[in-house]
Amino acid sequence: MDYTRYQTLNITRRGPLVEGIPSVLDIQMRANGPGGNGKLPTAGHEGHWELSEIWRDVGRDDSVRCAVLRGSGLGFSGGGDLALVQDMATDFEVRTRVWKEARDLVYNVINCDKPIVSAMHGPAVGAGLVAGLLADISIAARSAKIVDGHTRLGVAAGDHAAIVWPLLCGLAKAKYYLLLCDPISGEEAERIGLVSLAVEDAALLDKAYEVADRLASGSQTAIRWTKYALNNWLRQAGPAFDASLALEFMGFAGPDVREGVASLRERRAPRYGVDE
Repeated sequence: MDYTRYQTLNITRRGPLVEGIPSVLDIQMRANGPGGNGKLPTAGHEGHWELSEIWRDVGRDDSVRCAVLRGSGLGFSGGGDLALVQDMATDFEVRTRVWKEARDLVYNVINCDKPIVSAMHGPAVGAGLVAGLLADISIAARSAKIVDGHTRLGVAAGDHAAIVWPLLCGLAKAKYYLLLCDPISGEEAERIGLVSLAVEDAALLDKAYEVADRLASGSQTAIRWTKYALNNWLRQAGPAFDASLALEFMGFAGPDVREGVASLRERRAPRYGVDE
């Protein structure tokens, strides 16, 4: 498998050897160079596609038994690049392409037969958060800052929200955080069931690698078939996800997203028809 085609992801191998090849794929979203803003990984045109596509290759690569997804720089993921968001709001072709990628990202993570472990530190937002929370084992640093910011941007919470948040933390908590866009610490995310584990910041990567190594060393048929069976809960929620994604992308053609983007660029609160 040629992983060099990915420019926004730094991909290496580690973990238990199987026929002399490390069996854990370490996928790091890049903060520097393509795919990042120098501080955080961000999902621009190329990065959004790569994050949706990588899981197909993980599934096809017989030498991989487990994958670890992590960020770099100051956090796990910084959300969508504003240039991409602007293009989605003004260009129908871009909007339909990114809609397909957003759909593929969710279903490709769910349908990848290899277990995926996420290690989230710092801000965890946007497309990176999609894969981070859909991962089979999600591990967050206690100080991590998880935010689904869709309604703050002026679009419906599509992506992964409707398919997995109610299942993880219940409908009441899901509505609270998705409607208000309040940040959730890694510690609180573990308490409400949004992530599998929360650990001390310094222990995050070691714990993620420990879990990945255990998964790579176990019975592959048993682990993969258990994942497949459990993910039928997510497949049952497919219609809710499809509807939420359609509503999100309908919002990108509306007026509120323009105000949302402007407010982010100007570093101010958005004004959605409320008197100042």
